[in-house]
Amino acid sequence: MLSDQSRTPLLDSVATPADMRDFTSEQLKQVADELRQETIDAVSITGGHLGAGLGVVELTVALHHVFDTPNDRLIWDVSHQAYPHKILTGRRDRIRTLRQGGGLSGFTRRVESEYDPFGAAHSSTSISAGLGMAVARDLSGGGNNIISVIGDGAMSAGMAYEAMNNAGSMDSRLIVVLNDNDMSIAPAVGAMSAYLSRLISSKGYRSLRKVAKEMAHHFPKSFEQAARRAEEYARGFVTGGTLFEEMGFYYIGPIDGHNIDHLLPVLRNVRDSTATGPVLVHVVTQKGKGFESDRGAGEKYHSVAKFDLVTGTQAKSQPKAPSYTGVFADALIAEAEKDERVVAVTAAMPSGTGLDKFGKHFPERCFDVGIAEQHAVTFAAGLASEGYRPFATIYSTFLQRGYDQIVHDVAIQGLPVRFAIDRAGLVGADGSTHHGSFDIAYLGCLPGFVLMAAADEAELVHMVATAVAIDDRPSAFRYPRGEGEGLELPSVGKALEIGKGRILREGATVALLSYGGRLAECLKAADELAAHGLSTTVADARFAKPLDEDLVNRLAREHEVLITVEEGAIGGFATQVMTSLARSGALDSGLKIRPMTIPDRFIDHDSPANQYEQAGLSASGITATALCALGREDEVMPARA
Repeated sequence: MLSDQSRTPLLDSVATPADMRDFTSEQLKQVADELRQETIDAVSITGGHLGAGLGVVELTVALHHVFDTPNDRLIWDVSHQAYPHKILTGRRDRIRTLRQGGGLSGFTRRVESEYDPFGAAHSSTSISAGLGMAVARDLSGGGNNIISVIGDGAMSAGMAYEAMNNAGSMDSRLIVVLNDNDMSIAPAVGAMSAYLSRLISSKGYRSLRKVAKEMAHHFPKSFEQAARRAEEYARGFVTGGTLFEEMGFYYIGPIDGHNIDHLLPVLRNVRDSTATGPVLVHVVTQKGKGFESDRGAGEKYHSVAKFDLVTGTQAKSQPKAPSYTGVFADALIAEAEKDERVVAVTAAMPSGTGLDKFGKHFPERCFDVGIAEQHAVTFAAGLASEGYRPFATIYSTFLQRGYDQIVHDVAIQGLPVRFAIDRAGLVGADGSTHHGSFDIAYLGCLPGFVLMAAADEAELVHMVATAVAIDDRPSAFRYPRGEGEGLELPSVGKALEIGKGRILREGATVALLSYGGRLAECLKAADELAAHGLSTTVADARFAKPLDEDLVNRLAREHEVLITVEEGAIGGFATQVMTSLARSGALDSGLKIRPMTIPDRFIDHDSPANQYEQAGLSASGITATALCALGREDEVMPARA
């Protein structure tokens, strides 16, 4: 078998982008071919986002060849396509640690490399960040280039257009590369398109255009306006760039993003231009180029587990129980079959949230609004205002992006939008940008909200039914990613009594009050505490708002130690509990209370099990907290190395 080095001889000579600045076009094509194979090989070992990176291999090579990175700032929007970029920028020796504990992040991170000037994992931030860098450069008297690479999907978010509107009104020189992998937007990317792109990006054309504009000033105003419109719309007809021109960008494209010979002259022209203002280069690519097209894998290779290089078969273990996402989808379908007012909204994540399944049953009642969480929330509020029962189904980490709309458009008006919050808690390999850490706190402070958290998949079914029944105020229920506990699912979801928890195990000394998916760990901890001779009560709060104050006060009154356990940051469920106890005077009698939350720091990518160990939210961490509260630290088992 040939070694890795012998299969990538030219790539082996590239330690940093500077090593390929003098490469010929043919050499760059070879680098791209080798880089594509290296990316595929690495992801086959680690898993991760494959299709996006393969779609920008040639573009990555061309950008690092033409521009003086890291002095020239290269910003990748979302940055799930940045694996080839990492390989070229001094991280190839660690590329097979992607998304593993202690390894490389699956996204760009400022602390990881000087070639990552801006971290990202959520979409549509690159133009705003790039414009900020460009203005900082201008204020400092610098001359470097700022390049923001944004995908066509990210252009569905309003933030991208807000940034473009701002950039178009300024003279700061900013280069935006639109990575368009939807061929329906711009199918004409052949030789004529490449020629026109080179022409309109050239100094000669832009100088001639400037002269023509100056000449037009000497003619009547109507002639000047007509000439300007004719030139812009002629270019727009050929290239589809009229929208960007209207926003103040100089538009170039579309060009074939997999053709090095087309990319290089355009990027050089843009680099060497002395013109001010923003430029948009429209590049058409194929997501998954060189891999999924050979194996017919399609969209499933957007994000992959480890896979076989020959067959493409992913190494996914057989689930022991249905996923929470799948259980939610089935429960919502069941409710929608009974109530035609039930509708579902997602923000570009139909498969991730299970709404693809819902949409097959009720296509006219399922709405994917694109990467636009702000719009999704207010759109759902509009539906609720007209008597419908909308479920805004959004990951916790993405719902953060619609917070003002939650406050202003939903909470203040008391509209019964139901928020189904997927990916609650720590989520694994995507790391801190995707952890569902904050929704308990940021929703818990809003008056009128009903907040629930599912301890298991059976509870989730009941919480979907409960949310349907809550028709006088907003509500939210959260649930983790991954498999359920393997419990038998109820045939029909039943609405829970609002603000009432449940006790699963009675004890006398320690009370564990769980909110959400750590209930199973609390039950394990109770067994461990029993081995230490400690009688333990385990309760499931179910609700953070309204809080079951009778249950909380009983646990405080009848136990020496009360421990709250939640998969959320400080300021969440424990805050609700301690505020209630303080107001009732229950803390005046010397109760030992210990809140267990996600630590007040960002937890890096790793397996969810390891992350919960780090957070102290495993059974052993709960047991140790109880023992320490009782002054029995010497009985705590040492942490595993």
